[in-house]
Amino acid sequence: MKFSGVSPNESIHWTTVSRNLTKPNRIEWEIWFQAPVADVVIRQRRKMKALEISSVTKSYDATPVLRGVSLSLDPGERVALMGPSGSGKSTLLNCIGGIDRPDEGLIRVGGVDLGKLNEDELCRLRRESVSTVFQFFHLLPTLSVTENIEFPLQLLGQSAAQRRDRVSELIGEVGLRDRSGSMPNELSGGEMQRVAIARALAIQPKLILADEPTGNLDSKTGESILDLLESVSDRHNIAMLVVTHSAAVTRICSRIVEMRDGRVQEIGALHDQAGPDDEQ
Repeated sequence: MKFSGVSPNESIHWTTVSRNLTKPNRIEWEIWFQAPVADVVIRQRRKMKALEISSVTKSYDATPVLRGVSLSLDPGERVALMGPSGSGKSTLLNCIGGIDRPDEGLIRVGGVDLGKLNEDELCRLRRESVSTVFQFFHLLPTLSVTENIEFPLQLLGQSAAQRRDRVSELIGEVGLRDRSGSMPNELSGGEMQRVAIARALAIQPKLILADEPTGNLDSKTGESILDLLESVSDRHNIAMLVVTHSAAVTRICSRIVEMRDGRVQEIGALHDQAGPDDEQ
């Protein structure tokens, strides 16, 4: 990015202010810098991690579940989290989502330190920045497709017109235009998961936690859901942590991380995954 009309010797006063704890890329800061430095500063801000986990521990009744877990995701990056049952994956997801608190260590979502938030602020973070896609969909059975997708936007206090426009956009994106008035019990498994993905996208999250997103689907439907997750992650630059037991799921991920006995081990990179802000 270049600043047209600004000579290299002119200083720019760059100020960004926000009181919103869940919008960390607007943290109060003020810098004087020369125009050539502007590119560096903006690139650094764009490289803010979607998720940072450092040395996190968690025990229940003196039984260690997480033992010094460290992990990070860039915006738009998809990482597969694998491991046997009981290895700590669900506990880690609960800590990332602010449902549970670690005993020690640091968790940041989009730069926000979860350890510094009270319960109301954690709830707000979940409403604004972190979405979850579940294995069993967890749609509200008494609400239609449209109403299920609209629900998180109601919690944010958006107007009826805002909600209508956003839901219409999302229904089209996940390919359910002709099912907008259907109830969950009238949908196939794949259609229900598409509704769940649209609901997760509604708040424009920084991070999606996908917990066995294809685990309750046949292989063909699961492939289409993986394609959709990959597409929306790329299109909207949303990071995804995908918990799975299936090697097939890892095809949409750039890295695989394995959990065993409460510890994580990086298995390796699968392929390059360049986001829209990556330098060429």
